[in-house]
Amino acid sequence: MSRIIPSLWYSEKAAEAAAFYASLLPNSRVDSVTALPAESPSGPPGSVRVVEFTLLGQPFMAMSAGPFESFNHAISFTIECDDQAEVDRLWDALSEGGKTEACGWLKDRYGLSWQIVPRALGEMMKDPDRIRAKRVAEAMLKMVKIDLAAPKRAYEGE
Repeated sequence: MSRIIPSLWYSEKAAEAAAFYASLLPNSRVDSVTALPAESPSGPPGSVRVVEFTLLGQPFMAMSAGPFESFNHAISFTIECDDQAEVDRLWDALSEGGKTEACGWLKDRYGLSWQIVPRALGEMMKDPDRIRAKRVAEAMLKMVKIDLAAPKRAYEGE
């Protein structure tokens, strides 16, 4: 069966970025780094590096191929975390050298956007009781990094 493999264009440091991401997540690794043996619009033979890597069992591809388009918020990767400790660990690692934003979003040091969220947040926001869900969403919208305690209090009506 066919599969979808997200592909990321880095102006440089694709292999470094892939190794960094793989170091943070289980079932993750850099599978290969290959220099493109032909001349391309990005440069002479060997100047483009293609990186195949796996994050949480999902295959990805990246390349270092010189400046082209910058990453933007139209594409981001969401990591649903099991608990606050995992949110904190990944938030701290991915935001180091990058930029924190709002509602669990950050841009890492390579310019890629991530959403680091506790799995329970999404479950609470899907609650059929839309008043409870609204309180959770309102609590989340006031945050930069998600602290699950505040949405939980909102969910309970505290």
